[in-house]
Amino acid sequence: MDLYAKRTFSIDTENAFKIGPSISQLDAENQDRKVIKLNLGEPDFELQSFIKKEIKRQLDHNNTHYCDPKGILSLRKAIAQQIYKTRGLSISPEQVVVFPGAKPAIGFSQQVYCDPGDEIIYPSPGYPIFESFIKYLGCIPVPAHLNEKNNFTLSAEQLSECLSPKTKLIYLNFPSNPTGGVATQKQIEALAEVILKKCHPNVRIYSDEIYERIIFDKLSHYSIASVPGMEKRTIISSGFSKTFGWTGGRVGYAIFPTIEEADVFKNLNINYFSCVPPYNQEAARLALVDPRSETFILNMVHILEQRRNAVLKALTEIDGLHCTKPHGTFFVFPNIAKACQDLGVLQAYKNLAPSIQEKTSPSTLFQLFALYKHRIAVMDRRSFGKIGSENEHFIRLSFAADIPILQEGVSRLKNAFQDKEGFKEFIQDGKHFF
Repeated sequence: MDLYAKRTFSIDTENAFKIGPSISQLDAENQDRKVIKLNLGEPDFELQSFIKKEIKRQLDHNNTHYCDPKGILSLRKAIAQQIYKTRGLSISPEQVVVFPGAKPAIGFSQQVYCDPGDEIIYPSPGYPIFESFIKYLGCIPVPAHLNEKNNFTLSAEQLSECLSPKTKLIYLNFPSNPTGGVATQKQIEALAEVILKKCHPNVRIYSDEIYERIIFDKLSHYSIASVPGMEKRTIISSGFSKTFGWTGGRVGYAIFPTIEEADVFKNLNINYFSCVPPYNQEAARLALVDPRSETFILNMVHILEQRRNAVLKALTEIDGLHCTKPHGTFFVFPNIAKACQDLGVLQAYKNLAPSIQEKTSPSTLFQLFALYKHRIAVMDRRSFGKIGSENEHFIRLSFAADIPILQEGVSRLKNAFQDKEGFKEFIQDGKHFF
């Protein structure tokens, strides 16, 4: 008898968290040269003081008990009002479900809508949790590979090619993690046209809009749910982690096409979490309705845009690297293929045994080399969708840090790409990836 169920190790992970212990160990070994952490998708802005005060006030009023597993009504009403204001959709608060972060609804959607053998379409590169659940539930992954020549947006033609009679769930993510891609209204409408024409009405579109407010270059976010007819098919997912710099608060939400569907997800909340802490929910409600939030958000986006520009300029100084300009999020996703070739990474990967190649990639080898030998933490292409990514050589850098830190981080990357002898020694040693 085996200890673990056969499905246990078919679920994957989010590597941005996985490398955390390695970073902590390196920092402990050398306090004078700490790792520059450009790996996590976390804003470096502090939660606004009035939101903190509201959390404390709720705690002082003993708002620490069970509450509605669907989410407190006052927050769901505020979310419904925000959806009307930003998407032009009139929804009932009963269509809203609050989760401990935006992440649970991703896996829950696969559990609720998909049977084993159903196909799930998702962007690649894309948020890793889209892909990580699919095989765990016995479903079929259908990655839609995004091309940097198209600014990492999904075309209607590409989506159409991915569709089949077995398609049951489609993930969209704009603005996109890890690429920073932003889809125009015209592009979104083209995707909707394909879906409305070719998909059964019971196929659900999961629109991950967690970065909806972090957009640059005077562009704006347009939700596929705003296209007439798509509100009946679309799940809108968002939360408070990115927009408000509140990743530890764990307050996310989703808006479902029907109250019946929302109640199904409420039941999953009951089974898994019971409820989200009510004191955080009350503070989230205040964050949505208080005008001070808008001032904070606009200032944050302005600063992030300046940082993006600084990082893009610094990256141009690295030979063999080029980067598509991201129009949203706080990530850049440079192509490092030529730089990896010059460093010897591609050849080193080819020389690995097939059993090792299956567990890594050229960009992963460089990511680990940069971390352990040059103390700069970034993410590899493989961390954002493994299937079909073998010949794609990118890294993701977060620019959620002050400009001097970002400039030092890019400087360390430049040194890493120039360190041919150091890379040879790293590969020969092999202890960090074998």
